[in-house]
Amino acid sequence: MSEQDQSPGSGPVHLDEAAIASRRQPKKSAIAALVGSALEYYDFFIYASASALVFNRLFFDKSDPGMALILSLATFGVAYIARPIGAVVLGRWGDRRGRRDVMVFTLFLMGIATFAIGCLPTYEQIGVTAPALLVVCRLLQGFSAGGEQSSANSMSLEHAPDNRRSFTTGWTMFGTQLGQVMAAGVFIPMAAMGDEFFLSIGWRIPFWLSAIVVLVGWLIRRTLEEAPQFEAQVAAEKGVSMEEVSIRTDRSIKSEKDPMKILLSRYRGPWLRVLILSLHNFETTIFSVWALSYGRDQGIGADIMLLQTTAVQFSALFAIPLWTWLADKIGRKKVYIGGYLMVLVLLYFYMNSLHTTNITGVFVLGFVMQGIFYSAVNGVWPAFYGEQFPTKVRMSGTALSTQIGFALTGFAPTIAAAIMVGQDHFLPVFLLTAAVMAVVLITAATAKETAFKTLTEMDREADQAEVAKYGNVA
Repeated sequence: MSEQDQSPGSGPVHLDEAAIASRRQPKKSAIAALVGSALEYYDFFIYASASALVFNRLFFDKSDPGMALILSLATFGVAYIARPIGAVVLGRWGDRRGRRDVMVFTLFLMGIATFAIGCLPTYEQIGVTAPALLVVCRLLQGFSAGGEQSSANSMSLEHAPDNRRSFTTGWTMFGTQLGQVMAAGVFIPMAAMGDEFFLSIGWRIPFWLSAIVVLVGWLIRRTLEEAPQFEAQVAAEKGVSMEEVSIRTDRSIKSEKDPMKILLSRYRGPWLRVLILSLHNFETTIFSVWALSYGRDQGIGADIMLLQTTAVQFSALFAIPLWTWLADKIGRKKVYIGGYLMVLVLLYFYMNSLHTTNITGVFVLGFVMQGIFYSAVNGVWPAFYGEQFPTKVRMSGTALSTQIGFALTGFAPTIAAAIMVGQDHFLPVFLLTAAVMAVVLITAATAKETAFKTLTEMDREADQAEVAKYGNVA
């Protein structure tokens, strides 16, 4: 029975794989995800650089430098509070009405909030109102990010050929790496022009450039077609043909089911597993934010640390496509676990290079650890996590679980700075990071391998499991 023949609500839906395949646009969706994510995460990462280098000196009381740094890094983490809220709202929207509109909305919201940060007055000008406004803008950034990756990942995953899903979705993370390269690259010349220029107007310029970011991103994403896997799911649910489901022109044809309710009542296992796996972000947040500040405190110049970050992220641009290609051949778990194990082994030596101001070690170890091996995790997780959920709750599931996980890791720099008070060695931060990484590795080992089944097969298995457990399909 095809989805055209099945009456709505009669049991498991059976999607027509041939019809879905004929409407896929893998290259266009990958490019849209890549460019949009690069532009979106340019905005997000320039804040990370500014929180470590600028905001503690401009937006907080300078009489206590240590506390100013902790508060500055805390504003970076504040966005992670808003991420789960954005995940609930935007994830539900994306599973009911489609992925494309969410991608456009998040781009505009992130761009507006970022441009506004570049216009904010400082603590000396308006007192405590300055950090309050900074936090508001940061919360808007976090809300946007809560739906950005899940919509882009779901869109590219559902457009991808079944034997190239990891490679296709990996371009989303290629885009986020490119965004970080752009962010650090913009800050390097600003920081190199001296503190007077940098602290007066230099730090603002990268934020103002978000106006261009929004324009380019909108031109790319506005022409993107909705994912055929999503349209087929809605068509099967409503008992109509795929041709009758036009997300762009007929908003009345949408899923009437509440994906969040289905997710939390029937897919708690995958949801909790992906939440724990999302703690992989703890290590990269330590690397991109806390290490930047720690290196500067040890005597490594801010421009050098930014150059190191740029070099590392640039190397990832070449590593991610290779790892995602390999994950389609040998499986997600082998690539993910192998890469993360190597990061754990190298992390101690990288931190020691920061501690001893060994600039060569910082560059070489950062390149190998983060640029090469972390790219295995970063490139594979969009497909690995997204495939843990059926289509009807994919965006809600990936959005909510990853954003709660990321929220827990967003305060990693603040926690690291706090436990370093009175310490003269990096060991406490290393041990904390290593413990979190160990939990992620154990959870990854228990996850199901998803590389060698089609999305339609996985949707069918999920429906059959629901019938066996609950007597019906939600």
